[in-house]
Amino acid sequence: MTGTGYDVIVVGSGAAGGFAAKELTEQGLSVLVIEAGHSLSASDLKPPAGQDRGDNVQLFPRMKATLSGQHIQSRVAFFSETLKHLFVNDRQHGYTTPKDAPFLWIRGQQTGGRLHTFGRVLFRWSDYDFKGAGQGGGGTDWPISYADLAPWYEKVERFLGIHGTRDGIETAPDGVMAQSTPLTPEERSFRSAVETRWPSRHVVPWRFNPHNGGPLPSSLKAAMATGRLTVRPDAVAREVMTDPASGRATGVCYVERRTGAVCAVHAKAVVVCASPIESVRLLLNSRTRLHPDGLGNSSGTLGHYFMDQCPSLMFGRWPAASREGEDAPLPAHTLFGTTGGLYIPRYENACGAHDPAFMRGYTYQGSIGRHALAGRGDVPVAIMGFGEMLPYRTNAITLDPRRRDRWGIPLPHIRCALHANERAMLRKQIRDCADMIETGGGHVDFWASPLGLGEGDAGLYPDKPFPIRWFIRKMFPKSMTMGAAIHESGGARMGNDPATSVLNPFCQAWDVPNMFVTDASSFPTGGALGTTLTVMAVSMRACHHLAEELRAGRL
Repeated sequence: MTGTGYDVIVVGSGAAGGFAAKELTEQGLSVLVIEAGHSLSASDLKPPAGQDRGDNVQLFPRMKATLSGQHIQSRVAFFSETLKHLFVNDRQHGYTTPKDAPFLWIRGQQTGGRLHTFGRVLFRWSDYDFKGAGQGGGGTDWPISYADLAPWYEKVERFLGIHGTRDGIETAPDGVMAQSTPLTPEERSFRSAVETRWPSRHVVPWRFNPHNGGPLPSSLKAAMATGRLTVRPDAVAREVMTDPASGRATGVCYVERRTGAVCAVHAKAVVVCASPIESVRLLLNSRTRLHPDGLGNSSGTLGHYFMDQCPSLMFGRWPAASREGEDAPLPAHTLFGTTGGLYIPRYENACGAHDPAFMRGYTYQGSIGRHALAGRGDVPVAIMGFGEMLPYRTNAITLDPRRRDRWGIPLPHIRCALHANERAMLRKQIRDCADMIETGGGHVDFWASPLGLGEGDAGLYPDKPFPIRWFIRKMFPKSMTMGAAIHESGGARMGNDPATSVLNPFCQAWDVPNMFVTDASSFPTGGALGTTLTVMAVSMRACHHLAEELRAGRL
């Protein structure tokens, strides 16, 4: 079955796909977005009625979800009964991993993808991320610099209306903020304690984008307003089709999710942005005579150098502070309820600092005193660390030769294993976090990471009955394996050399010039700050270039 031709087909409707559609339609092109998941309605985003999760581990909703087929998704840190319908059913969306390298693949298949469930924290990266190798910091240099991406960061920030502050921090460049965001009194006292003890560390408010409350992300709404966008949900991309003579992309073959019908749609160019694992899987499955090892894989690097940030999660308590004069309401997420918090940008192996034990660095994101009191005189502390994983060729996405999904597409096999550098970094990442809490008079109760579970002062949920504590001790470490950061990247990296990369600096496939890959699979390195704002900026920049190339007749 063939469909109407378009200027561009975009595969995926999340952070990359939404901004691809926005830029392309505003450049005057007709665009079809195909999305594997379903359309959402307003009722799918109904806010929780008076819910304050506090330190609630959501144990019974997690157990219930596990029994109903979400045994992977229910491990995500912020999983709840309210959010479960925005994550996939793991029985229907399988994957495989090596026995010695578990990986949590957290997914949401619906229009907008994971934009409905991510924390909405949007920080710019710096040249400590893009040019780390050139600064002697290990890893790989990007083929673009901060200066190349800065104008696109600004376009995204102005469009979304980011809430935050200008902080003058070298490793987290200032952006355009629509309005400021508050820290709680406890977060301010934590900041004072940390910055007094360690002047090179900075505690700042989140820079975040409030949820618009609707079923369509703002980028897709803007693209829809042009009249040049068609969104086709329930369309599971199977392969990017190519011309047998030239090898150029001609369109996308997909399977209708509900009926199993196989359909084809055609366009002058294709933009793949289905999220790193799905995008790599799609390209590997698009093998042809001219592309025998996967589409765009003449370098042999497709699927390789896959990364996720190294996660750690620490819980504790902090002395309660007076709230007298605190009139400003704390920000709220449509589904999470009370949100916002503190952020500590990277300080290790940057700005003159050097730790010989490991390369690269880490950031922290957390909150203090934004939920119910943990006990008399204390408020809860929850801080998650994100460490940069180096790109290793052996960490890769491949296709499982024996297993296929319900639509006949080979399952992805995911290897994302820690090396010695990441283990050393995680140990320091956890120690630093504990030091910062304890220096100001706080208490560390427990923590977890891919290195395991540790317990401090009060231990793990002391107010819970013993059977529940025992169960959490068994299960909690499985929720902090690689993948828990949900910041995966790499697999179709950009570069300056077609012999060592899949994409050029504009995310254009060296082997297939009318195919672009604009999600985080294009990243040569994984960074330590959140990936989403960089994904949006990279996708806009790439699609602006695509539009110029189409107008010039070069595609």
